[in-house]
Amino acid sequence: MSLPANIYCYHCGRHHPSAEMRQIETKGGKKWRCIKSIEATKITSAQRDAFGKTVTMINKAEQQARVKARLNAERLLSAG
Repeated sequence: MSLPANIYCYHCGRHHPSAEMRQIETKGGKKWRCIKSIEATKITSAQRDAFGKTVTMINKAEQQARVKARLNAERLLSAG
């Protein structure tokens, strides 16, 4: 069975290429997690906090870009 091109990481909430993912065992069963988030657990809590803040900033920026694009599209449609 082949893997999909992109797999959702339950830890960071993003899709990654399958080569960057590993399946790990959790209490709830097997889940996919990106290598970057797995490696992040091996560092200090201050470094983990910085990693989490970076991921949050990236996610917020992507969401704001999607909202802005949608609003621009709505303005174009209503202006015409």
